[in-house]
Amino acid sequence: MTMLSASAPLSADDLKSRAEGMFRTKRLWSFGLPALVLAYLVYAFFAFDVPGLIDRARPENGAILVRDTYSYKTHVERDNRTGEITFAIEGERKGEYPEGTYPDWVSVDGDVTTVTLPKGHEVRYYPDHVEYDVPGYGTISAKSEGRGVEATYPDGPMPDFISAARNRVMVTTDAGRVTITRNRTEVFRYAMGWELFFFTLDSPYHGMAPGALLSRATSGEAGEIWDDFWHNEMWRHSDVAWAIVETVLMAFLGTFGAAIVALPLAFLAARNFTPLVVVRQLCRRIFDLCRGVDALIWTIVLARAFGPGPLTGSLAILLTDTGSFGKMFSEALENVDEKQIEGVRSTGARAVQRYRFGVIPQVTPVLLSQVLYFFESNTRSATVIGAITGGGIGLMLTQAMITQKDWEEVTYYIILIVLVVMLMDWLSGILRRRLISGGGEGGH
Repeated sequence: MTMLSASAPLSADDLKSRAEGMFRTKRLWSFGLPALVLAYLVYAFFAFDVPGLIDRARPENGAILVRDTYSYKTHVERDNRTGEITFAIEGERKGEYPEGTYPDWVSVDGDVTTVTLPKGHEVRYYPDHVEYDVPGYGTISAKSEGRGVEATYPDGPMPDFISAARNRVMVTTDAGRVTITRNRTEVFRYAMGWELFFFTLDSPYHGMAPGALLSRATSGEAGEIWDDFWHNEMWRHSDVAWAIVETVLMAFLGTFGAAIVALPLAFLAARNFTPLVVVRQLCRRIFDLCRGVDALIWTIVLARAFGPGPLTGSLAILLTDTGSFGKMFSEALENVDEKQIEGVRSTGARAVQRYRFGVIPQVTPVLLSQVLYFFESNTRSATVIGAITGGGIGLMLTQAMITQKDWEEVTYYIILIVLVVMLMDWLSGILRRRLISGGGEGGH
């Protein structure tokens, strides 16, 4: 019997039918996939209540938040019960003006205190009520009455910049903000910058020009100037610096501790180094457990077990990264060149020596690159973990957010975090080039 070595050629009709089938499949994917994506987006639009979200959105609140990140507020507050008026930057006692002093845009004439705001706005404190002159709208008058606030407004519809209720009246304009309640009346006047960032009001160096400050420093007061800045009670530069160091230490201990734990376990999980299936599978399941649970979950569990603190955050990072490193290291070990190992074996080397001189040099570039990348990434993660464990810059960031008023401090912390991440990226790049390539240029 003669065996055919090739299939019979297809007829023209068969070729045409097959081509038409291929084009139909291609058209189906071309139109079907976008239609499927569009259907999901429509479903998500209604399932996630996007129309309701848009309806509940308050862009003016977002604008206030953004403005708070790059400016500061001076609070002019009157106690409606006693009539006492205080002036404080960001409303903090550490930023309070000394008694008898006030900003130059405030004037006191007997029992009347006038607060001049930008764009012609003006607020006047009288003994029994407060008035706010809004150019183009008129004068708003309000006073504490019983358990609420009684206010009168110019004729016409209520504008959007006024939020009025029985127990509170709030007027928010481009010139500032006025809040009136039964117990107090408060004016917020915005100004650009981060006031008192270098020196607080009680410092002898506050308001001093850079030239005069330099002259005082060269005259022997450099130590006192640095001390006033470093221990600034409002911005707490010394505490922030230590919090940044604590965050980096959390990331360092967690990342490199995980690498040390994962490396020997990776040998047990690698197919070409551990023939016992039971041992290999056990190690791999341990890796799955460690990386399958997010670091934040490990943080909460460990915080209950060991209490809050930076070490708890480091252990959470260590557990999560042990799973990730174990999987990546074991895969790298399974792809090593066996010839190099055989070459070391031919010299009579023992198992540990074969691993040391035949395996480690091959996988070192991959392992170092992965560890350094995770270290850089964990510097960011340690910020969030620190907010839960009570350590590092994450704790200070959370505290500033909770107050709902210190958003310029939030901006300060975020800028520092970004700078630290950029620094870690630069340093890890240098280390990768020098340790993996054996030297070379340090950076660009």
